[in-house]
Amino acid sequence: MAKELELKYGCNPNQKPARIFMQEGELPIEVLNGRPGYINFLDAFNGWQLVKELKEATGMPAATSFKHVSPAGAAIGLELDETMKKIYFVDNLPLSPLANAYVRARGADRMSSYGDFIALSDVCDEETARFINREVSDGVIAPGYTDAALEILKNKRKGTYNVIKIDPAYRPNPIERKDVFGITFEQGRNEVKLNGAELFENIPTQNKNFPEAAKRDLMIALITLKYTQSNSVCYVKDGQAIGIGAGQQSRIHCTRLAGNKADIWYLRQHPKVLNLPWVEKIRRADRDNTIDIYISEDHDDVLADGVWQQFFTEKPEVLTREEKRAWLDTLKGVSLGSDAFFPFGDNIERAHKSGVEYIAQAGGSVRDDHVIETCDKYGIAMAFTGIRLFHH
Repeated sequence: MAKELELKYGCNPNQKPARIFMQEGELPIEVLNGRPGYINFLDAFNGWQLVKELKEATGMPAATSFKHVSPAGAAIGLELDETMKKIYFVDNLPLSPLANAYVRARGADRMSSYGDFIALSDVCDEETARFINREVSDGVIAPGYTDAALEILKNKRKGTYNVIKIDPAYRPNPIERKDVFGITFEQGRNEVKLNGAELFENIPTQNKNFPEAAKRDLMIALITLKYTQSNSVCYVKDGQAIGIGAGQQSRIHCTRLAGNKADIWYLRQHPKVLNLPWVEKIRRADRDNTIDIYISEDHDDVLADGVWQQFFTEKPEVLTREEKRAWLDTLKGVSLGSDAFFPFGDNIERAHKSGVEYIAQAGGSVRDDHVIETCDKYGIAMAFTGIRLFHH
């Protein structure tokens, strides 16, 4: 380990010189392969904090898929059922708990995860490395790698794949700083813990029932939001984020964006999508993009005569708006976290359309009464955590 590491450039090629360094002591990381860049390290360090906290909160291996300093997905290592294996294209792959976590994290929003930076809570094993090896990704950070996993990753991308090992015992200074326009900002690190029973002590809704699975999913949502560019909301189901809305100026836009992603995740499980007649050897990225268009209002872009033949052996039927709505109405048990209060009930109306039954948010809006009333309208259980999680 070294005190500093020179980088090729900063956020953009014209931003030179660039480096990461420690004012005291040595860097807690070792680059085992490749040459990570400025944005790679931003994603790596934010992602590592996220998965480390998910592991501490749930006791299970965790993974996240980061793009441009926000997660595209985050999950813990629950086993995948046959439908999940099919929509994530891992039907024939052996999967360890850690591999399950990353398959889930990447699979929630495969288009956004294209070219991601990966963070793993545990030592990367061979099963996880084999899945990483077949996907388009910039790099990975983990507390260690088995010999077999490291050999696989070192050979990825013609030997240039970025592999970072981080010291899991590293603890940062409680005061953090950054410079903007030549001016130094200083604040205490956000060390709030999001895994305690106190998160669910203030429940203003008529429905006050939070099953253990919902509490776990809400903790996953809140921890994910802690490392997502604000404003942000996160939909979670069965131990994985299924829709993350990041960096929007309006909270309702976050809720809509994340809700639309959650809808796409669920629509990928529709029988018509599962049974699409793909041509042989279609690339995974082309398949993902085609599915995304097929289930959208622009489906003719892949179903028009002279076009569908590029993707399918026979022309699929359209997935109609009515069929999509009927399928989405079967989505239940979704948990929703928000990094700050919901200012209006319109967020709850939109969340309800994507199967949300449990909510954790800060509370404190002058319109809390309207938000509570809208939750009660749909029987949604909502907790006021009193914790804001802005991240910039």
